[in-house]
Amino acid sequence: MTTQKVQEVLGKIPVPGTNKDLIYLKMVDKIQVEDNKISFELTIAHAMMKTHLQKACTTALQENFGKDVEVAIQFNTEIGSNRMDKKDVLPGVKNIIAVASGKGGVGKSTVSTNLALALAKTGAKVGIMDADIYGPSVPIMLGIRGERPMMENIDGKGRIIPIEVMGLKAMSIGLLVDDKQAIVWRGPMASSALKQFVTDVNWGELDYLVIDLPPGTGDIHLTMVQTIPVTGALIVSTPQEVAMADAKKAIMMFDGPQIKVPILGLVENMAYFTPAELPDNKYYIFGKDGGKTLADQFEISYLGQIPLVQSIREGGDEGKPAVLNDEDKITQEAFTKLAEKVAQCVSIRNANLDPTKIVEMTT
Repeated sequence: MTTQKVQEVLGKIPVPGTNKDLIYLKMVDKIQVEDNKISFELTIAHAMMKTHLQKACTTALQENFGKDVEVAIQFNTEIGSNRMDKKDVLPGVKNIIAVASGKGGVGKSTVSTNLALALAKTGAKVGIMDADIYGPSVPIMLGIRGERPMMENIDGKGRIIPIEVMGLKAMSIGLLVDDKQAIVWRGPMASSALKQFVTDVNWGELDYLVIDLPPGTGDIHLTMVQTIPVTGALIVSTPQEVAMADAKKAIMMFDGPQIKVPILGLVENMAYFTPAELPDNKYYIFGKDGGKTLADQFEISYLGQIPLVQSIREGGDEGKPAVLNDEDKITQEAFTKLAEKVAQCVSIRNANLDPTKIVEMTT
């Protein structure tokens, strides 16, 4: 029983939601072997992984070295970061997740809002930036429509304080203008508003900042990657061909040679319809497994399915997001699993890819 052999055993234990092992993801540290005891530290992205990995590691080590071996694991719940330019933009934000779809109507804002809340439920510090300047919907979904953020003076400069709601820090153009007023701006004005959400809002210390992007692949998206060091992009699509055609464009935009922002994965929204009175029934209204096929095509992670459930729509309209609805276990579990996988994908990205930085485009 040596340190090297213990490492070999741990190197065969997969991390939930990924096809990578503990050693590959650099989650194990300070392995010690003394008499009949094995001890080591295990850094995890969220506390919900603890029970599973405790059992998996103990079982694997005892199967290899004997049932009487004592296994002591020190868990460190740490949300890491891999930013090259922390002092320049959003200095207190560890990870920035851009949520994109390529087209409207696929439930991108619903996914963004519930993802942010599910991440916050793990104990993480989370913010959500509504970058859909022309059609902001996050204020409605969080039940803060009509509220106005306060201002504060920091080092002689006025800064906007984001609205704190349901454990999130939230900012949207919908909190600054009358919701009865149409925002008729040219691209440069919309891009300027996004920049202000970065430079003039006091986001403070955050583990994750979720950015709900508008449909398409235009000015806002380019401004974002040139202003903010984006950790990775989450692509939202529905199963049908017309939605996937635009999701492909979103994937190719982020993965293109000029931008090269890592794709964290793809989530298939409205994947199937499940009536409340028949929770075991699934009706594939928009087709089946289109998102999985697209993820396989581009060799990106498939992060699962979100069902089409009436309570999701009702919760969004009423400012009561589905992930907080304890009476809707199906939807709550779907968004909770999505958050777990996204957190793990962020950890994988930070451990194995180049540091996050602002995109510098030459053309």
